[in-house]
Amino acid sequence: MHMTTNMKSLLVLAVVTGMTWAQAQDRPVPVPPPAPTPKELLAAKASEPKPIPAPPELAAASYILMDFNSLDVLVEHNADQRVEPASITKLMTSYVVFKALDAGDLTLEETVVVSERAWRSEGSRMFIDPTMTPTVEQLIKGMIIQSGNDACVALAEHIAGSEEAFADLMNHYAKELGMTGTNFTDSTGMPSENHYTTAHDIALLSAAIIREFPEYYAWYSEKEFTFNEIKQPNRNTLLWRDPAVDGLKTGHTESAGYCLAASALRDGMRLISVVMNSASESTRASESQTLLNYGFRFFETVQLYEAGAELAKTRVWKGQEDEIALGVTSPLFVTIPRGRYAELDGQVELPPTLSAPLAAGEVVGSISVSLGEEPVAKRDLVALTAVEEAGFFGRTWDSLRLWTGGLFSDEDDDEDEDEVEDEDDNDDQ
Repeated sequence: MHMTTNMKSLLVLAVVTGMTWAQAQDRPVPVPPPAPTPKELLAAKASEPKPIPAPPELAAASYILMDFNSLDVLVEHNADQRVEPASITKLMTSYVVFKALDAGDLTLEETVVVSERAWRSEGSRMFIDPTMTPTVEQLIKGMIIQSGNDACVALAEHIAGSEEAFADLMNHYAKELGMTGTNFTDSTGMPSENHYTTAHDIALLSAAIIREFPEYYAWYSEKEFTFNEIKQPNRNTLLWRDPAVDGLKTGHTESAGYCLAASALRDGMRLISVVMNSASESTRASESQTLLNYGFRFFETVQLYEAGAELAKTRVWKGQEDEIALGVTSPLFVTIPRGRYAELDGQVELPPTLSAPLAAGEVVGSISVSLGEEPVAKRDLVALTAVEEAGFFGRTWDSLRLWTGGLFSDEDDDEDEDEVEDEDDNDDQ
């Protein structure tokens, strides 16, 4: 690796201050445009930071507004308070079913035996009975669109043998998703002392469904479903009010009140709102709409870095390579007030020295993003490629250089190599 003395000094300084030379050139701050035209000045004026009003205050017991990509919380009230989920429980029921489909343990075409227990389920139903053999797909639509408790029980028994065993699967996946305030005892959401969740947990679950199962998520936007010659509408009335809304699920019992987990996509930005224990069906819809409108109007989500893209390079000692490229394992999004993108700044933090061997994907540092003085994101930086350990002489030479504080430079190495080549030439003569 050839490098001028000045560039070396800059690189050493950058690493000491926590930022590599490459990162110093690629900070997430846009370059000011040259001599804007009058049209550009008007556009810039329209995109200037605007004051953000206080978040809306709803009458619901708890609620949250979260960005889908960044998972940043924009509005919350009692979001970690335990509440009854009612039929929003069916989001986890469908998640478990989708997992079984993805694993190949289930197909949409296979038929399901309807037990008497499923047939006699209380609450909302899709009206199956033991004389029928509905397909898995029909039961999924009956669960999602018609909110059928009978469909939930039939699917739970078909997958796990019993609804109680299925609830264990629900809790297993809840733990995997980080739903720390949740416990399920059934697949339907009928009131139970030990059946509870939080608005924040439901937002995390909603994001997981959209992210992991886009091919099945489309069912949440269907406005009606007919089974056994009975047509029932989707209870999410936002599907009729706002074309940007494409899910997710409603819930209601006398003790849980009216609940709604909703998601909407506008101009590439997706938001998730969860409203728990609202006063009425119309109120839960209007309150959810209020949250979504607030988020879209005053915030924007930007992707700063792509997964696997090179964000920085740094020196590697005692390795077969002198440098290694660093990046993040997943796309890095941040949600910020509209018009403040230019205030974003990135800072790479690395150890003083990095020695081989290094495995691809190994965490070697971190990148922090701030908006002005406020931290907004922090992610691990990983090695994008592996660096094998150098041979004995390479390791010894780098150890000597580290011990002497880098008195011997790469240029010295090059000169030594040239001298060896000259000696070889003389021998040949």
